Amino acid sequence: MKILGIGIANKSNSGEILDVYFSNIEFGDIKVKNKDYEKKLSTQENIQLNWTIDDLEKPIQNVQEAYLKLHLLSHKFVLPNTINLEGLFSCLPNVAWTNKGPVSVDEIDEMLSQSKYRENDLYIKSLDKFPCLTDYIIPKKVRIADTSRVRLGAYLSEGTTVMHEGFVNFNAGTLGKAMIEGRISAGVIVGNNSDLGGGSSTMGTLSGGNNTKISIGENCLLGANSGIGISLGNNCIVEAGLYITAGTKVNILDDKNNLEDIFKARELSGKSNLLFLRDSLSGKVIAKKNKIKLSLNKELHKND
Repeated sequence: MKILGIGIANKSNSGEILDVYFSNIEFGDIKVKNKDYEKKLSTQENIQLNWTIDDLEKPIQNVQEAYLKLHLLSHKFVLPNTINLEGLFSCLPNVAWTNKGPVSVDEIDEMLSQSKYRENDLYIKSLDKFPCLTDYIIPKKVRIADTSRVRLGAYLSEGTTVMHEGFVNFNAGTLGKAMIEGRISAGVIVGNNSDLGGGSSTMGTLSGGNNTKISIGENCLLGANSGIGISLGNNCIVEAGLYITAGTKVNILDDKNNLEDIFKARELSGKSNLLFLRDSLSGKVIAKKNKIKLSLNKELHKND
């Protein structure tokens, strides 16, 4: 299969490539086509990458390849965790992201000083290796209350709503309609009709030695300020304020609330129809059959 990326790179005054915007992409028979413009600045460079499907399995060698893979994720040509992103962090430079575009961190001081003595019109949004998604791609039928909290490389399906406290990292996202008021860490995917409450968190794989990919199934709810270090199957709920790590001891109750067994949470990873909560008297973490059917507000997720 043919994969073609055509775009433009911004460079520092020393010639370092800071970012690449791929305006036109062909992924087999699927195309993203935007109007071509002639480059105007000496610090810009035309970029064209001609790939096959095998290139998706290769480690990233440079900034151009990194940005094409991030574009492919956010255009939803490929699912999170299905392409090789090895080398991503080592290839991407740390950049000052400003209202005037990307600027090298070695050159931002002079540009900031000039702005202060002249128009005072320079705004620095962040110092980071990753830009925000909406500087490059506007996903269809998606709401993002604070665009700085969604990175390029996020995979957002139609009907997704990311509220002000929501965050979506690269190589992560939603597979259907979802309400995101919590954190979707790198590598985490969230199923259709699921809700991450305010301040909730999903354990990622970028630091701390964790290499287990976390996923949340369909019709799930993470309560406010809750968190998970295990995967959830379909139709699961985690009580507000409860953080479940892989080693958390979980008391399994039957339909009559009698103790059946005790497991470490990792042994329940990926299982469906579970309600996790903490006993308010004993403090023990409990899991029992979930009898609550979650339903998102349809009006909130039409996003037309």
